[in-house]
Amino acid sequence: MTQQRREELSRILRPAAPPREVSNVYSEDQLQRLLGVMRDNGPWPLILAQHFASAEELIATLSGGAPDGGGLSLDMFITPTFRGFLANYSAPLYPEIHDCFYNETFLNMAKDYWGAKYAKPQMMLFNVNGPAGNLDPGHLDSPSFRGVRYENTPTWLCAVMGKSGLFQDYLIKMAQVITWFSHCPQSGFTYWPNGPLEAPERLMPPIYNRGVLVQNEMMFHRGEANGPLEQQRPKGLAFDTLFSGDPNDTNQWLLKTGDNVIARHSTDELRFLVHWSAEVFEDFDELKKNMDGSDDLTHEKAIEMMIDDVRAQGISIETPTDPLHDATFIAQLNAAYDMGGPSSYPEDAPVTPMYTDAA
Repeated sequence: MTQQRREELSRILRPAAPPREVSNVYSEDQLQRLLGVMRDNGPWPLILAQHFASAEELIATLSGGAPDGGGLSLDMFITPTFRGFLANYSAPLYPEIHDCFYNETFLNMAKDYWGAKYAKPQMMLFNVNGPAGNLDPGHLDSPSFRGVRYENTPTWLCAVMGKSGLFQDYLIKMAQVITWFSHCPQSGFTYWPNGPLEAPERLMPPIYNRGVLVQNEMMFHRGEANGPLEQQRPKGLAFDTLFSGDPNDTNQWLLKTGDNVIARHSTDELRFLVHWSAEVFEDFDELKKNMDGSDDLTHEKAIEMMIDDVRAQGISIETPTDPLHDATFIAQLNAAYDMGGPSSYPEDAPVTPMYTDAA
């Protein structure tokens, strides 16, 4: 890929406005209810186990392509980070957190971020881990497009569509309030608000009840490793490892692979992220167009547009029989729009070396 092409793609990957830092995001009562939902409704699977069927699908959401050396597998990327959904399809999944999701303050922040008239909450999730490495070079959250949304589309396809820049007319405006609860003195949040070829910025630790208002679908970003390096990949960690509360101690949390407890953490050792997301509409016409389906994409149309664009660049690519899951096709399509990893990282951000073996 030429430097000119890399610069073109980098310019696409910028949020609608710079992230805005926020503090004291949730009350203590809200935090305890969020932790209670996590404790009472587990166990929770790894993030990787929920969103990706192959290493190629994961790579398509990241920057920089695959690591050298071949033998690519999802095991190479496993970190002990788990996820659960708190709300989806604009509805809270647990009544205990109704006020956290239908949050007027957050909605007003989202509208102000975009200079828009309307907004509705769409989704809320949490990520949680104890000490954990981070092998992510930088990624995009799943953007949604009219008709092709994160709810009905593989994560990799939404990510590549966002990176391509071909679908800006279909992109659903979104804003997130992303909040961390972590006591780790080294672990923050790295992001590239001016494109991945420009200098990064960092939400500095400690990040306890602090966060950002942002459009993460169009901005490369990464969480940072936390906790002692020797504890960041517990022995026995596997694709089916689960996270849950200790039934005998409300301040303890367990990582279990099968019946084996492979790690145990207190609440103060957790890095707990709460991600709230809203759809935003500039005016009533945009609201109506987004809701009535009158100008929607289909998966077939989106894939056809990208194949045509890749071929117009002089790159050969086959049309597969199963484009949503064909690993070779996914890798080829991602390669056409992967402008490489970010140009630089904060010098003081913790770095986790790539694992060379599966736990």
